[in-house]
Amino acid sequence: MKFHKRYTLFALTALLLGGASSCKEDYFELNTNPNLIANPPLASLLSTTTQKTAYSAQRVANTTSYFVQYLASPGTAGSTDTYQITDYTGTWDYIYFALADLYDMKRMAQAQGASEYVGAADVMIAYHLNLLANTFGAAPFSNAFDGSTLTPTYDSEETLYTTALNLLNEGMTELAKTDSRLKLVAANDLIHKGSTAAWIKTANALKARMLNKVSKKSSYSPAAVLDAVSKSYTANTDDAQMSSFLLRNPWAQVARNNAALVLDGWLSSQFVNQLNGTTYGVTDPRIEKITDKTVTGTYVGTRNGQGNVGGNNTVKDEVYISLNSPLTGDSSPLLIVTYAEMKFVEAEAAFRAGDQARAYTAYLAGIRANMDKLGVAAAARDAYLANPVVAVGASALTLDLIFKEKYVVTYLNPEAWNDARRYDYKYKGFTLPLNAALSTFIRRVGYPNGETSKNGANVPTEVPLSTPLWWDKP
Repeated sequence: MKFHKRYTLFALTALLLGGASSCKEDYFELNTNPNLIANPPLASLLSTTTQKTAYSAQRVANTTSYFVQYLASPGTAGSTDTYQITDYTGTWDYIYFALADLYDMKRMAQAQGASEYVGAADVMIAYHLNLLANTFGAAPFSNAFDGSTLTPTYDSEETLYTTALNLLNEGMTELAKTDSRLKLVAANDLIHKGSTAAWIKTANALKARMLNKVSKKSSYSPAAVLDAVSKSYTANTDDAQMSSFLLRNPWAQVARNNAALVLDGWLSSQFVNQLNGTTYGVTDPRIEKITDKTVTGTYVGTRNGQGNVGGNNTVKDEVYISLNSPLTGDSSPLLIVTYAEMKFVEAEAAFRAGDQARAYTAYLAGIRANMDKLGVAAAARDAYLANPVVAVGASALTLDLIFKEKYVVTYLNPEAWNDARRYDYKYKGFTLPLNAALSTFIRRVGYPNGETSKNGANVPTEVPLSTPLWWDKP
């Protein structure tokens, strides 16, 4: 297979309009596509890559949100719900098409002395490598885009991690240069509006994520995590997000599908029960900013694997993704990494370093930031923060509380699955889906059929979906 391809904006736009649909083109067919152009301008590639970076995150989250039980299928024993081997060719291909565009942007930027574009490309490439490695494991990269082969070999999970970390560091160096021959065009940068300072903050945020992700390893360094956090975001306005859509936010399309009785994206009882007071005895006001009440004026979730049990699937007897949420409305931004999440990364690292006071301050700040992001009323926010279940004091803070609150902050973000695995799914009340195909929680997904058919000689031998990735074990 060959990933290194160039598209016109028209072709890329058509790909984006596909939303959650699978991308099925054969790589070889693209060699003779008359719509291809040899040298798309850097600014156009910047538009394409910044938009596709956010879409890549959403596509992965559209799978992993079932694993962490944000979402549940309204049908009984849905394949993703119940850990069945499922073909995610569409997601795999979409990520690689995005990487091909990023490879082209970086190569062209290097040739033109446009260090700002090189740096932004490095950051986005690193992000995509993390999506691949955290979802599938080993994956092609080192020789996937240089034209040397149509069947690229696989880099190990750990190699991809190291490569991504190096790219973030290199990207920050490029972004900090003052002699770039071309500046990022604000109108074409759909994530950070041309701000190199903002891109450097995001690179540090992604670096903090990565360094914190290896918490099970002896090499884990809370100090390194905290250093990266200190160079990342300082307010919600720093968040890496994208809100330029040809039609609407893809999560909003899920909500609209529900209204049209094409059912998908119902909220899991695990998530709903944490928010509605069932699990912890305190109602989280963010629930009103995430979903709508049922026809009976309550918040009722759907158990993973069980499906809807309230009726004929045609009335709102259980809750689902809402057009009224600032996260899933038509024009809501797709979030890549946020300030609120960084406060919880800080809280965890400080806790592991033994600094309870800093950890507790960051923990409360993360809740506050997320509530402000969602538009929770100040009185409701402050009441929640003052509740004894939440306001436990620095000496009583636990990792359980940090992970519990971070779980809400990372709603519909693929990073949540990394946390669930690091935490060994120990969220209160978290149970296996009904009819689960595994006897334990899922730790990876299988390689897609499209990849095994094109590059089968290099695809690693399949392992059980319960097998941890390298960072998910000591």
